Amino acid sequence: MMTGNLFLTGACQAAMAMLLAALTMLLWRLAKGPVAADRVIAMDLMSVLVVAFLVILSIYTGETTYLDVAIAYACIAFLGTIALARFIHRRGRKNDLRLPPSTPGSPKGGPDD
Repeated sequence: MMTGNLFLTGACQAAMAMLLAALTMLLWRLAKGPVAADRVIAMDLMSVLVVAFLVILSIYTGETTYLDVAIAYACIAFLGTIALARFIHRRGRKNDLRLPPSTPGSPKGGPDD
């Protein structure tokens, strides 16, 4: 019969192996991503997987320091994702070739809109 500690150790090892496999597949998407938005999403997912790995590592080793690192990393990763998304959004507006917006007071839905 499996004891609780032995089960927890096996579950942590299995979870870390699955997270490492997911990170490996994610690195492929990060390198291959056809557009910049795919790469930003891949980087955001990578930060989530790293945080999950740190939490599982904390459970596995019994060190609470890894939880502090995971929380700090999650905050920094969130800000990085927001900054990259804003950068892509602004770069997209500069390269936008649509017609200029209509003047205030003009009717909407006409042939020029």
